Amino acid sequence: MRILIIHNQYQHIGGEDFVMSQEMEALRKNHEVDLYTVRNVKGWKGYLQYLQYPMNWPQVKLLKAKIEEFKPDIIHIHNMHYALGPLFILHIKKMGIPMLMTLHNFRLICPSATLFDKGNIFLDSIKQDFPWNAVKKKALENSYFKTFWTGFTYWIHRKRGTFQHIDRFIVLSEFAKGIFSRSKFGVSMEKFVVKPNFVKEEFVEDPVEGDYFVYVGRLSEEKGIVPLLHAWRATNHKIKIFGTGPLQHEVEQIAAGSPHIQYMGFQNKQTLSKQIAHASAVVVPSICYESMPLSVLEAYALKTPVLASNIGILSEMVVPLHTGLLFDPHNHIDVVQKLNEWTSLTKEKKVAMGEHCYHEYVKKYSQPVVMDQLEQIYAEVALRKEK
Repeated sequence: MRILIIHNQYQHIGGEDFVMSQEMEALRKNHEVDLYTVRNVKGWKGYLQYLQYPMNWPQVKLLKAKIEEFKPDIIHIHNMHYALGPLFILHIKKMGIPMLMTLHNFRLICPSATLFDKGNIFLDSIKQDFPWNAVKKKALENSYFKTFWTGFTYWIHRKRGTFQHIDRFIVLSEFAKGIFSRSKFGVSMEKFVVKPNFVKEEFVEDPVEGDYFVYVGRLSEEKGIVPLLHAWRATNHKIKIFGTGPLQHEVEQIAAGSPHIQYMGFQNKQTLSKQIAHASAVVVPSICYESMPLSVLEAYALKTPVLASNIGILSEMVVPLHTGLLFDPHNHIDVVQKLNEWTSLTKEKKVAMGEHCYHEYVKKYSQPVVMDQLEQIYAEVALRKEK
């Protein structure tokens, strides 16, 4: 099968880019795969990209030329924000090529993309035809213009029926599918299919449990890292923080004032795998609706249980006393109580939970399982087009 992947890269490489590249690498083992990619830039060129967001004719022309050259059997779209925009979908439809799209976030129904604004879950856009409340709150990068223009871009294409031409939408969880089903997106749920992300299995020698916890991820408000550390200071448990982001300075200051909190900065994949494998548990304190945090998948692959927020998909992925524990990230007392509950468990119980984590990984999040699901989706979409 000849597969063309379309992906708009962000200015800084993130999880969506990583997931896309992993899938593309795996697909190339059995298929002819090509990539059409553009990248968001800064400065006046970035403003021009944003202004063209709703109707980017230059990108349509370039993409059509790529399609005519490669002649794909199927097209898989990952991200369109913002140098690409959705206009090309209408023109691919005229070319008769089946299309599917992975929805890594909620941008098609809310400019925030994360359904998070100023420290809280933000669901107003789900029930609004046009996301005026998001615009009033400057839900995207604290900007009236960016929030309005992003909301307008997807609103106008919903009105034009652009997204009705996508043959299949891939969401990462039943939770995400439920959000779209309750929204004003307007596309039949029959077009939605759930397929999670995967991580490659890593092997670490002698993964003996240590006496510390690990946080791996972006240091930003929606990840809940600062409230977690404020709660953590009331305990004598050790935690290592891996990652960078806009709250790095605040995290460094908190770590400097606590002997049990250690900021490790950015580390390579091998180092992270070793630290996760030896940790007592990985902590995921997000206060937003995650799409599918790779840190949970990486922990499961290394037989390390997860202590996570009882929010969104995390409450689906983490089963209390089976693969970890859940806590209320807004309640410091609950955070401390769950840490104490975790440390009171026997070594045998924790080892058994680690095995459950690995079983979940093999069954749901391993590369062979997830890629088999993706190839089945491709086959079904291609078969429907032939009929």
